[in-house]
Amino acid sequence: MSIAAPTRSRVRLLTSAATVALAALSLTACNNGDGVRDEGASQQPSKSAPAAGDSGKDTSAGSTTDGKTGSGTSTGTGTGSDATTKPKPQPASTGKTNPTASTARVTCNGSTVKVTAQSVARPVNHMLLTVTNTGSKRCDLYGYPAVRFGEAQSVPPVIDDSKPQAVVSLPPGQSAYAGVALSGGDDGGGSNGRTEKTLEVFFQGRNTNDGGPGAKAALPAKGVYIDDSLKVTYWQQSMSDALTW
Repeated sequence: MSIAAPTRSRVRLLTSAATVALAALSLTACNNGDGVRDEGASQQPSKSAPAAGDSGKDTSAGSTTDGKTGSGTSTGTGTGSDATTKPKPQPASTGKTNPTASTARVTCNGSTVKVTAQSVARPVNHMLLTVTNTGSKRCDLYGYPAVRFGEAQSVPPVIDDSKPQAVVSLPPGQSAYAGVALSGGDDGGGSNGRTEKTLEVFFQGRNTNDGGPGAKAALPAKGVYIDDSLKVTYWQQSMSDALTW
């Protein structure tokens, strides 16, 4: 029939048009206009707000590059110096020791001591000699003083019983003593009495009578009376020992 053919053609045409329309609608829903397929909203978890009192800083302890535990925060107060104190180098030993006053000893004489002469009330007709070490080293007094009054040519003898058990040794600034029996007394026991106004004291060495230069000691302005009974004591450590004889 002539009428049925066009009807089928129209139905086919309408069906094709509907199919094209549906295809276009599907393309519109699948594309976002940039040619990129939109798969919908991302399903990534959202970040939650920090709890009350949380500053947002990471304060958990962490491990530093050297394996030490750090606090996770920097103070910025470093001094820039090495925290490890390095020992100071010590000078090399020379093997030498400095002499001390006890080891560097010299002989007492006029270059290292000062001598004073003093009259005493007891014993009568006696005088006290005081020797003071004015040097920087300890000095030793050997034997007894060789006293010379005026222009005398001989040395008066020593009282043997006054010899000490050890050599008198003087640290710097210390003193030693000797007694001088000037005359035989008021009864004229001595001979060749005279008055002298000058006195010089000489010293003995360790192995010789020559101990170095002597020292002058001032006498009273009126001088002192002496005679041939003049004697001296050995050097003593104390004043009382010097005036015992």
